[in-house]
Amino acid sequence: MDIEHFYRERGHGFPLILLHGNGENSGYFEGQMEALSGAYHVYAVDTRGHGQTPRGERPFTIRQFAEDLLGFMDAHQIERAHLLGFSDGGNIAMLFAMNHPERVERLILNGANLDAGGVKRKVQIPIEIGYRVARWFAGWSESARRHAEMLGLMVNDPDVKPEELTAIRAKTLVIAGTDDMIREAHTRLIADSIPDAELAFLEGDHFIANKHPEAFNRRVMAFLNG
Repeated sequence: MDIEHFYRERGHGFPLILLHGNGENSGYFEGQMEALSGAYHVYAVDTRGHGQTPRGERPFTIRQFAEDLLGFMDAHQIERAHLLGFSDGGNIAMLFAMNHPERVERLILNGANLDAGGVKRKVQIPIEIGYRVARWFAGWSESARRHAEMLGLMVNDPDVKPEELTAIRAKTLVIAGTDDMIREAHTRLIADSIPDAELAFLEGDHFIANKHPEAFNRRVMAFLNG
């Protein structure tokens, strides 16, 4: 592994790994750390090239981030864990659970998507325009190159087919906001494609964990303890 992850850690018990979204860091889960660490050993991890984790030399893709997670778990001698991923973190958790089913106990996908088509067009179109502009300037500007790389995650990744989700063996909760930037039909498609998955919509937008932590934490704990 070419990077060492920065992470926040709290609590004792069975491991629960929190994975943040695009352009964010582990601080996104400030409202979850205390609530969830009463029952679990919580790790909130900065993804490659996010927060305090270095970019490294490997590809900047959701699939690489999923393999990075395997490296993190191995480095911390975590044989098996619950995974809670938000947005791109949900996409990382989803791919990890597909590729390494034996390492995941329970899976929570919050605001995840299979491809760019799962995002409402009013949100996705500015992302795609920004991506094209950033790519145009990437040859002259390091900051534009980094910006293009970050936006590229939301344009090109994770590129998963619904039928591939049958590889997930973990008991799964798919959760989104009632006014999420992910289309409701797309969230339902994900839940319908994962064997025996639970589906929940909470009042709010894409950032329900951050903006409505009490309701979010209650639903997560009910699922993990159920």
